[in-house]
Amino acid sequence: MAKSLNRRQFLEAAAGGVALASLAASASAQTPTGAAAFNIPSLADGQRFDPSLVVDAARMLAQKPLIPLTATDLPEGYATLPFDQYSGIRMQPAAAIWAGENRGFTVEPLHRGYVFANPVSLFTVEDDMVRRVAFDRSKFDYGRVAPPPDNADLQFSGMRISAGLERPFEVASFQGATFFRALARGQNFGAMARALILRPGEQRGEEIPFFRAFWIERPNPATAALVIHGLLDSESVSGAVRMTLRPGDVTFMDVEMTLFARQALDHVGFGCATGIFLSGPQSRRTFDDIRPAIYEVSGVQMQSGSGEWIYRPLNNPANLQVSSFVDQNPKGFGLMQRERDAAAFQDDDQRFELRPSVWMEPLGDWGAGSIQLIEIPSDSEANRNIIMYWRPKQPLAAGSEVSMSYRQAWCWQPPDRPDLAVVTRMRQGKGSQGRRRRFLLEFTGGKLGDAATVAAIRAAVSTAPGSIQNIRLWPYPERKQMRVGFEVDPGNDNLCELRLVLQAGGQAVSETWLDRWTW
Repeated sequence: MAKSLNRRQFLEAAAGGVALASLAASASAQTPTGAAAFNIPSLADGQRFDPSLVVDAARMLAQKPLIPLTATDLPEGYATLPFDQYSGIRMQPAAAIWAGENRGFTVEPLHRGYVFANPVSLFTVEDDMVRRVAFDRSKFDYGRVAPPPDNADLQFSGMRISAGLERPFEVASFQGATFFRALARGQNFGAMARALILRPGEQRGEEIPFFRAFWIERPNPATAALVIHGLLDSESVSGAVRMTLRPGDVTFMDVEMTLFARQALDHVGFGCATGIFLSGPQSRRTFDDIRPAIYEVSGVQMQSGSGEWIYRPLNNPANLQVSSFVDQNPKGFGLMQRERDAAAFQDDDQRFELRPSVWMEPLGDWGAGSIQLIEIPSDSEANRNIIMYWRPKQPLAAGSEVSMSYRQAWCWQPPDRPDLAVVTRMRQGKGSQGRRRRFLLEFTGGKLGDAATVAAIRAAVSTAPGSIQNIRLWPYPERKQMRVGFEVDPGNDNLCELRLVLQAGGQAVSETWLDRWTW
């Protein structure tokens, strides 16, 4: 299992531009790579565009074995560029797609190199016609790197998107495998998404899908939206993805995906998000670091199909942890950053408090399945060690077709929130005796400011296995807060599943807090 996990960590770090330099040399062995220009006649330069053609292309690809790709066209040394040199290669601002047209968006094609060896073909759709974005080295500033030959046609490794007319800001990027990320106005980049995840954390190894090409519709300034069509491919599956990006104080990304299975697939993930959790007050693991906490996401929030709001804090465990939250037609789920106080991190460079939460709202009937949470032991913030996604119960049969749609919100807090108190702080430490562990949770919410409600509140706390001891409540109605303390006695067991909800008159007045604690 260690091999597949290292591979995943490498790919996710690479997609975020923070992969360890020592891994760069193995990039071509870790990711699908290639050099030949992408070519589907119906979607090539000068053809009339229709979104259904991307779906047809994915269906056509699935009827044949995966075409291996080999990166043989990169100039010497480009595949082993240090990150600082690679990041110095930038397209000149005036050369960005739609620069100076006041369309509300510009697109910067990203150069290949470093760990991003994959060629990705870029096309625009203008007046319903496909236009190929040709590689032109004169449009790039190469910094300290020797430019490629004049006649090189390297394609690209992805794209960076900026939005806004008066004060444009970088809002999204697509680079590496099927990774992409976005943010809301005022935020820093943090958590990432994957269009598709296959077999993560399995002994047989993870399969890594990748984007072959994108078609980007020329934006209409009146709509404030950018529509992107992507064609993804992998050994077991091909697919078409349509993404509609709407930036703002909450940035929305509507994702519509159709997959065609070459082979039977029993472990498929949709709505995948990844992030970093290294240390914090909720975790036992600490590091010799000047900062009191190191994390860009603090927990998983869920609204089940039955309507229950659930919050599960994240951990950096000593051993790999996989948690499954079984559900039917979930209403929403995502990776949350609930800590917005800079004092909690004391990090003037990373600014973890400014990183986005990522909320997924399923559209349509998703059926039975489970929200999967994978927590990978890590001692480096270069590794995105938290993975969350929806895993359908029904496997994909070879030759089958499936469509999924969902809305992503890159946000400060989810656009749909419970009318309940939520967990805003958590601490844990040694208990009063033996193997006991003490927990202290802080709930915040409007109902906690009502004296009658507060007087009736009881904390329903349970653990399996083990027992709960010394439950105490400290109400602070003037702050609309309540602290709850308790101890867990695991007995002779080494793992406890914890559950807590505040109730008044038999009704929940808080979200349900869940945690898995290992001794």
